[in-house]
Amino acid sequence: MSAAKEQLLAKLGFRFGVNGPHAARTMMLDDLRVLFAHVPASALRSDYAQAIFTDNLLGKPTKKARELALRHLTTLYGLDMRLPLFRALRRLWPVDEVAQPVLALTAALARDPLLRGTQAFMLSKQPGAQVFREDLERCLAGDHLDRFSPASLKSFAQNVNGTWTAAGFLSGRIRKTRSIPIVTPVNVAFSLFLGHLEGLSGQRLFMSPWMSLLPGSPDALDALANSAFHRGLLVFLNAGGVKEVRFPDYLTPEEEKMCQEAAHVV
Repeated sequence: MSAAKEQLLAKLGFRFGVNGPHAARTMMLDDLRVLFAHVPASALRSDYAQAIFTDNLLGKPTKKARELALRHLTTLYGLDMRLPLFRALRRLWPVDEVAQPVLALTAALARDPLLRGTQAFMLSKQPGAQVFREDLERCLAGDHLDRFSPASLKSFAQNVNGTWTAAGFLSGRIRKTRSIPIVTPVNVAFSLFLGHLEGLSGQRLFMSPWMSLLPGSPDALDALANSAFHRGLLVFLNAGGVKEVRFPDYLTPEEEKMCQEAAHVV
């Protein structure tokens, strides 16, 4: 992906680079649930900062722990209603509690390059297969085996495993086994929206990495998209194999223009 496209998508809420919060944390699902339960959806970034740092909403034991929690949650999710990706996350979050673990994972994948680099590895494992930490460490090291120390790779892998486990893609406390997460129409709506932000449309939306994250046959995912439509989460039309997906009121005209531009930038 070109630097120009990354810059464009960053304005819509994506993050790029090499490192990410999973060098130090999981996706912090429990903290995110507490935060969203107590801070209104209309809140400003400064309101999140006050809740986490000043009010210690998350019950962190030290000032430094509060600072780190704020930093990591901001990096993982944005915490800024000016970012379309975060706005959609907050819009969909209260609709279905069951959807929240995979919602959080999807947003974290969009904003943490370190976690995103493990998606193909994790999805390549068949349900029931054991997932070895050492294999994940090699995936994280990539083509640069000397980039991280063995201790760092072990820590990264533990954090990444914790996130995939919290989202339902792995099970087991010590020995990790690939499992099938629960997904709902809300998850399909969010994954389709991320593809829309990237400039995809029609059938291509259903072939994006965001939709490949969700288990299920094409027919099953179409059915979930149709359910999302009937719940007012998006507009989904499917006639004669031709699909149309729209997201009324999700984006400003300027943001829609950026999505269209993203479709033409390599």
